[in-house]
Amino acid sequence: MLLRHIRYFIAVAQHRNFTRAAEALHVSQPTLSQQIRQLEDTLGVPLLDRSGREIQLTDAGVAYMRYAQRALQDLDEGKRAIHDVQELTRGSLRLAMTPTFTAYLTGPLLEKYYQRYPDITLNILEMPQERMEVMLIEGALDVGIAFDETHSPDIEAQVLFVEALAMVVGRSHAYAKKRTALTLREFGGESLVLLNEEFATRRYIDRYCRQHGVAPRIAMEVNSISAVIEVVQRTTLATLLPDAIARERDKLCMLKLEPTLPKRTAALLLRKGAYRSAATRAFIALALEESAAGGSR
Repeated sequence: MLLRHIRYFIAVAQHRNFTRAAEALHVSQPTLSQQIRQLEDTLGVPLLDRSGREIQLTDAGVAYMRYAQRALQDLDEGKRAIHDVQELTRGSLRLAMTPTFTAYLTGPLLEKYYQRYPDITLNILEMPQERMEVMLIEGALDVGIAFDETHSPDIEAQVLFVEALAMVVGRSHAYAKKRTALTLREFGGESLVLLNEEFATRRYIDRYCRQHGVAPRIAMEVNSISAVIEVVQRTTLATLLPDAIARERDKLCMLKLEPTLPKRTAALLLRKGAYRSAATRAFIALALEESAAGGSR
């Protein structure tokens, strides 16, 4: 059964006449009659009573008419929905990011996205990059924000900006007002609160320490950026975090290390060849726009 059959049936039912219905549909009367017969044969019941001067619906025709009209209405609404999605007046976006970005990037970026597209429903998740890539490949996510060192060849990375790590302390720390860079010896003497080894940031820190022969004094390990920030603000423990986090908080002070801490490249992650919805394309465009305006962080 084709949509054409339903449209033809509704036209005949409304005009009560094959000739007038054929004229309205711009088809020949024999063609119209043939299509209606095919529909009746498919359904196994007569839909039209052709015995009188005017075409009448049979009982089956009356019952079928209601569903046929609803089907056409739903299809017309589907066309409007496609237009609405393209115009971003409806739709959804499934976004994931690694935890460090939640502390300083998520808020401003999502604020601007919501201001531009308030009718888009956002589903935002925080997770390690390895899991994010798996979910992108499985089609469970639309886009991720993580780092350009991807684990799977099926993941495409679009560079956003270069992120720098820094040593971060609270206002009560002895080095809070220090203007010169800390030496490795000074760094090695500090008690630290660090993210645990599930975080990419921690792996960068461990790599830095190994390269420079430093054995960090780890007083606390946590699995939350917010927990690290709270501990540093309230104690004399130090940490290593993206410098953008320290710049946005009055109670934190950023210190340089010599040799400098590693930099890493933040990126949008997408599955190669995946369909990108209008909402996804809009988010990518906004993120790239913001990264171009902000430069390195």
